[in-house]
Amino acid sequence: QVQLVESGGGLVQPGGSLRLSCTASIRFFSIYTMGWYRQAPGKQREPVASITGSGTRTYADSVKGRFTISRENVKNTVYLQMNSLKPEDTAVYYCNTRIGGVDYWGQGTQVTVSS
Repeated sequence: QVQLVESGGGLVQPGGSLRLSCTASIRFFSIYTMGWYRQAPGKQREPVASITGSGTRTYADSVKGRFTISRENVKNTVYLQMNSLKPEDTAVYYCNTRIGGVDYWGQGTQVTVSS
């Protein structure tokens, strides 16, 4: 059974930083693309960043230059380093992977950027 568990969210002031972690109970974790999504109140869930098994990264335009996605395969973990945070980054952040055509999601972690 696939499980994704996020951690690292919280309250931070504008301009601050947070690092999110997602640990996955997946066999052969290293071959799968892992992604981060977010959903702000009243808005649709949107992709933030993804990283393939070979390490190719993609980012939403709104976070380029501020967020960095990385993975540590020996720990079955993917990270999202978020710098220069803005109030508009406030959302619930979800970890995602797709296996056999099925999307799997974590429970989400709240990120609030406010002074």
